[in-house]
Amino acid sequence: MSKVSSVVHLVSNNLFNKSTTKRLMSTMMNPLVAVCQMTSTENKKKNYSILEDLVIQAKQRQACMAFFPEACDYLADNKKDIVAMSESQDGLMMSKYKNLAKQHDIWLSLGGLHEKRPDSSEKISNTHVVINNQGSVVASYRKIHLFDMENKETGVRLMESDYVVAGDKIVDPVDSPAGKLGLSICYDMRFPELSLALRNSGAQVLTYPSAFTYQTGAGHWEIILRSRAIETQCYVIAAAQTGTHNKKRVSWGHAMIVDPWGTIIAQCSEKTGIAIGEIDLKLLNKIRDNMPCNKHRRTDLYPSIDIK
Repeated sequence: MSKVSSVVHLVSNNLFNKSTTKRLMSTMMNPLVAVCQMTSTENKKKNYSILEDLVIQAKQRQACMAFFPEACDYLADNKKDIVAMSESQDGLMMSKYKNLAKQHDIWLSLGGLHEKRPDSSEKISNTHVVINNQGSVVASYRKIHLFDMENKETGVRLMESDYVVAGDKIVDPVDSPAGKLGLSICYDMRFPELSLALRNSGAQVLTYPSAFTYQTGAGHWEIILRSRAIETQCYVIAAAQTGTHNKKRVSWGHAMIVDPWGTIIAQCSEKTGIAIGEIDLKLLNKIRDNMPCNKHRRTDLYPSIDIK
């Protein structure tokens, strides 16, 4: 971990007082971002209140952008409520998010909002929305890989396709104060083809807002995120749900920021909160120059991969 990254990691864990934090931040030329962690429930009003408080914390720590997890709007325990509670992008909740970004002069990454579809009353889209500091939506990505798991041995059944329509396109990286953002959601991280496609389109930062299950998170969360950072030589920002949402759902947490070398530079504990990390694009370019993996890819030999 670099000296500056070490300082940022310590700041995110409250080891400095406010005056020291302000002095340290003021000397940094690179943008700071906040990766956020929360425990969403079916109570949309309460979830928004938590999100608003985390935005305020992020702005106080001089973050230019705050990243929130999948289902930051709500997390219900049945298909009927999941669909019924969804809103379109011109709905009340989106208006509140836009006003929040504008009021606090901060960019927001809202990963995995439940978006009502105009063509269906039975299914929704799982949509990652980026809002700029003027309160305008600058990008919307609809999750293309849906998490379907039915394990008869353990009795665990999570079928996202029961109530979500898969997206049909990759969104080009978005210009932001933190660099060019490649948009994904949770389960997408298991598919390196998507992250490489985003890198090849110019991404400098990959985002994986998530509600990772506790069991899979314990085994795979950190390993996958660090792998995506190393293989693409991008920063990875993974906001996370944490703790018990309802009788059916527990999330792993451990929201983190990983640099292009694969080093975790900021990480949340298991509770609601934020961690602050520095996005150093000079470091990113140095890593890419010193180890130019992208120039060595033999796409002539593997233009496409069909796994049976």
